[in-house]
Amino acid sequence: MDLDDVNSITVLGAGNMGHGIAEVAALAGYDVVLRDINEEFVQNGYDQIEWSLGKLAEKDQLSEEEADAAIDRVTPVVDLGEAVADADVVVEAVPEKMEIKKDVYGELEEKAPDRTVFATNTSSLSITELSEVTERPEQFCGMHFFNPPVRMPLVEVISGTHTADETMDLVDELAESMGKTPVRVRKDSPGFIVNRILVPLMNEAAWIVHDEVATVEEVDSTTKFDIGLPMGSFELADQVGIDVGYHVLEYMHEVLGDAYEPCPLLAEKVENENLGKKTGKGFYDYENGGVDVPTDAAREDVKRRLLAVMANEVAALVENDVADADAIDRAVMLGGGFPDGPAKMADDAGIETLVETLDELHEETGAERYQVVDALRELAESDEGFHGSDDEKSGTLEFDNLRVEMEGAVAHVVLDRPHRLNTISGDLMDDLSDAIDALSDDDEVRAILLTGAGDRAFSAGADVTSMAAGGADPIPAVELSRKGQKTFGKLENCDKPVVVGIDGFCLGGGMELAACADLRIATERSELGQPEHNLGLIPGWGGTVRLQRIVGTGRAKEIIFTAERYDAETMADYGFVNRVVENDELEAEAMELAQSLAGGPPIAQRYTKRAMHRGWEDTEAGLEVEAQAFGILFATDDLMEGVMAFSSDREPEFEGK
Repeated sequence: MDLDDVNSITVLGAGNMGHGIAEVAALAGYDVVLRDINEEFVQNGYDQIEWSLGKLAEKDQLSEEEADAAIDRVTPVVDLGEAVADADVVVEAVPEKMEIKKDVYGELEEKAPDRTVFATNTSSLSITELSEVTERPEQFCGMHFFNPPVRMPLVEVISGTHTADETMDLVDELAESMGKTPVRVRKDSPGFIVNRILVPLMNEAAWIVHDEVATVEEVDSTTKFDIGLPMGSFELADQVGIDVGYHVLEYMHEVLGDAYEPCPLLAEKVENENLGKKTGKGFYDYENGGVDVPTDAAREDVKRRLLAVMANEVAALVENDVADADAIDRAVMLGGGFPDGPAKMADDAGIETLVETLDELHEETGAERYQVVDALRELAESDEGFHGSDDEKSGTLEFDNLRVEMEGAVAHVVLDRPHRLNTISGDLMDDLSDAIDALSDDDEVRAILLTGAGDRAFSAGADVTSMAAGGADPIPAVELSRKGQKTFGKLENCDKPVVVGIDGFCLGGGMELAACADLRIATERSELGQPEHNLGLIPGWGGTVRLQRIVGTGRAKEIIFTAERYDAETMADYGFVNRVVENDELEAEAMELAQSLAGGPPIAQRYTKRAMHRGWEDTEAGLEVEAQAFGILFATDDLMEGVMAFSSDREPEFEGK
């Protein structure tokens, strides 16, 4: 079956995951049947879809017509035979219990057409074992969405032992058609990728506290404000439900052995039904203040221990051909919200250092979870990382937080942190600074286009979580402001034309970055603003200066003081946005403009920017630069080419000479 043959999708289970998956499929244009075991369950799921679509329309993320069309494509059904009679694909999202799922597939096999592909949304159970309940194991795979499916971009597509390549290709393409980013899991292994990293990380955090090495607050301060994860380990466990992670860990322990022995601290929480936020108490007491993670209690030994355990899990996945390091990093960033992937974090920390940490812990405790995986030890001994050695990377224009793609004479720079709405971290600033330096010195580059990865944000601003580690100390904050001012200033002062393409959020530091461009194009759905006053701050990366130059002092004060979000049309009226385009036309329109500028006269462009910049500071100085440049240009080949092209009624071909 090809993707073009898929018209009808049945989702089994109308709970949080089921109705979320059904909504995503309906928004993608598929006819969806939502099925559960009784009328109440299936109607509740349908009502949740209707409510969610209404919220999306209310926030202008889709039109009322689109919301109505999506809900019209969803049919709630109780009878299983009716639900799957015309199904091309069935996505099962029933409770995460092996026996329940097996019962469902036993009945489903009898009811579904022979052509139907089965996909289970399990987060950790064996794809192979489930597929063998059916008579079509080659048409069976995992399709693991993340909660909530409407918002989370990742789908793990998991192969069972019997899964056909054609089935994997189909489900991979199906996920993409739903606007998701599929990551293939090549081999059926408990926890797949994301949970195989997150659950042992939670377990190790619990062991650290259980063994009285550190407190809950110290561990969470380390994971949230030093490692830079969206939540502390215990904060996340409480949010998801301690029992959820614990049951996944039990399954891993059963299948993979004692390296995954659950910490008694987790078992105690589950036994006492202190399961986190949903019960009012877990590692934090939600009836008495809730989560309060200190910003200044991080510990280096805790960080090293957690990174070492994650590195060991990454090595095990790579060694067993479950996934490669790139896929693991991509999945964990998209599914777990990590600022960097665990393989990249391990490389940065030093594989040899992490192996030494594991060896010391193994010698001290004898616990199997610290037994170093062969693949990790081999990397340490060869002085390489998961992503190769430093020597292999030298001389290439590659970065961790952005991509540089050449299209003719245009360098397309993409802020590549879609899992964090392309928020600006210190590492991203370092990458951007190096990229601007390299592109400014490259004579083959005639223009720069800057956009954000994904369709949710150009950049939603500063990565507040990763930058909060300094606590209340003003000195790091001052240095952070200066670093941003210097980096963004490089872009503003680049002699080559710079175009920014804005799609989605362009807020705070993201708007300050966009202000450094020469021209700005934005989609109709974009939202722009400087929300710093809502946090008790001011724009710290040049916004107080550059914004008033572009829109005038009065408008700049309005934007900063109100801290409101403005649509693209309003910002075009204010003069900040040069052109507003339809949502699906940004890349083409922005690249067309950048290509046009790349064909312009480089020397004239350079001196135009310099004269304007000097004129902002000092009118007389700007006019002097203008006069000097005017004279210099009379001696250039570009001027002769421009005159000849004008006389011949043809397009000039400027070479910057």
